[in-house]
Amino acid sequence: MARYYRYRLPPWARHFIFVIEKCTLPIMIFQLIRTLLFPTTLDVFLAGVLVGLYIAFYLEWI
Repeated sequence: MARYYRYRLPPWARHFIFVIEKCTLPIMIFQLIRTLLFPTTLDVFLAGVLVGLYIAFYLEWI
């Protein structure tokens, strides 16, 4: 199985990944605060997805 290598992607896709990577932390912080104040099922789900996405970027899985 070939390892995912982000630098092989076309420039537009690589730029999209970099933008998402930089925007994940502020959106995640906002979502976690919102989840603490108004905990609904959707908020908890979105917070979990954003935390997972942030961890994936941090550990360079994506």
